[in-house]
Amino acid sequence: MKVESKRLCLYPISDDDMRELIANEKDADMKQAYGEMLQGCLDSPDNRIWNAVWFMELKERPGVIVGDFCFKGLWDDGCVEIGYGLREGFCGHGYMTEAVKTISKWALSQTGVTRVEAETDEQNFASANVLINAGFRLTGECGEEGPRYVYRG
Repeated sequence: MKVESKRLCLYPISDDDMRELIANEKDADMKQAYGEMLQGCLDSPDNRIWNAVWFMELKERPGVIVGDFCFKGLWDDGCVEIGYGLREGFCGHGYMTEAVKTISKWALSQTGVTRVEAETDEQNFASANVLINAGFRLTGECGEEGPRYVYRG
């Protein structure tokens, strides 16, 4: 499965690719997060897309991955939470905003999804700008990582 935006192909990677990503990850927190995502895929193969790591690949340069994102599962109330990150050297080109907006619209078109949310550290201004520019608004709540946002389109 692929979801396309103007400049990007967005797609969930395989379990084997996730294992490789985990093996090569240097950051302990990210290694743990990727491991939890893989376990979610293995535990719920029918809902794999809501647990898998998704790559952001440049359309003009196949094979060039600019970043990745994930949904943190599909909650019972229909909410999906998105998390994301860019690879070094790809910041400042609008890739993340493009990906977050595209995948949020796509997620809302899927059966059972009622809303898309995200949270970010309040000091991470770049991440907050991505969310705002992609059509998210503050909910007034705070999560583990910071203020929560909901997609408004």
